[in-house]
Amino acid sequence: QVQLVESGGGLVQAGGSLRLSCAASGRTFSSYVVGWFRQTPKKEREFVAAINWSNLYTVYADSVKGRFTISRDGAKTAVYLQMNSLTPEDTAVYYCAAGRPTNYQTGEYDYWGQGTQVTVSS
Repeated sequence: QVQLVESGGGLVQAGGSLRLSCAASGRTFSSYVVGWFRQTPKKEREFVAAINWSNLYTVYADSVKGRFTISRDGAKTAVYLQMNSLTPEDTAVYYCAAGRPTNYQTGEYDYWGQGTQVTVSS
């Protein structure tokens, strides 16, 4: 069993940056894929980025490429999402997830965090 806790959300002006953290407890992320997703009340859950803990392979949604960076800290069993050049369209609840999906973007993850709110003001 893996418990995931997100942190780092908040209110930021357009053009600003935030770094989200996803910490694991219960076991490490070893051999897992860790993904970030986001959701608003008006939209379905949307894939943002994912990283393979073992080989560091990363994938991003087109909407965040060049602005967001996913990384991991092996010593702390944490995954980060650095978000730069934020726009109001990035406003959402951001969730991290862990699992062994065959397709990183489809959400076939086993464990989910509770989410952290990101609000970008114009």
